[in-house]
Amino acid sequence: MAAFSQDFRSKRKTIGFVPTMGALHAGHLSLMRVARRENDVVVVSIFVNPLQFGPQEDFRRYPRDMKRDFRLCLKEGVDVIFFPDVRQMYPKEYKTQVTVEGLSDRLCGEFRPGHFKGVATVVAKLFNIVGPNIAYLGQKDAQQALIIAKLAEDLNMPLKVKIMPTVRERDGLAMSSRNIYLKPEERKDACVLYQALSLARELIKQGHEDCAYVIKKMRQLIQTKKTCRIQYVAIVDTKSLQSLKIIKKGALIALAVKIGSTRLIDNIIV
Repeated sequence: MAAFSQDFRSKRKTIGFVPTMGALHAGHLSLMRVARRENDVVVVSIFVNPLQFGPQEDFRRYPRDMKRDFRLCLKEGVDVIFFPDVRQMYPKEYKTQVTVEGLSDRLCGEFRPGHFKGVATVVAKLFNIVGPNIAYLGQKDAQQALIIAKLAEDLNMPLKVKIMPTVRERDGLAMSSRNIYLKPEERKDACVLYQALSLARELIKQGHEDCAYVIKKMRQLIQTKKTCRIQYVAIVDTKSLQSLKIIKKGALIALAVKIGSTRLIDNIIV
């Protein structure tokens, strides 16, 4: 992989990179299409990273369908699919991990300790191996995208990180590989996440600036669905992820909700 990238870069070819954990969906494909338009070469990685899963999380049952993923990548004109195994990425004596301080212990980080250390570590490795000019990430994983962008900036990595809009189902549910876990009733209830975000946007348009009030109304709506258990609903600054008391332009409204046994996240910027 590294030799392939070095060869293309020596020919002044640009490399667009889409890092994934597989189980590809329309959100991933939208990133590939942008990468295809903007670059000479498109690389997609498929690697289910054990470092970002906690001991009680779904690493072993995380959806994997390599044949389908390959087919979708080829249909989108991807040039290289990079799919290392765990032993290649983390050999026996592997000892290094990467932490982005101050951004990793908020929001999802509070409920998934060590998760973003695993994300930052694997992405740093992937960036070094693939050597992309531009990496493409989805807005749905807003905290992860912010951490990766900060990682690249702080470590002077010679690449640009582009964060692209969330792709949604017709009822507003954000595309996610974990959506396949949802039972029929849970899938029906899951659309309340986007409904709550839409409610927040409407309340703000009506002039409500008190974050506590907006959050209260969002929580009340989510709690009408019996399969939903809220982990957090938050309104934060888009750069620091610090909680806000008063809505300001460019605020991130984010939530994490367990629907049955499936944890889903979503967000909007207002």
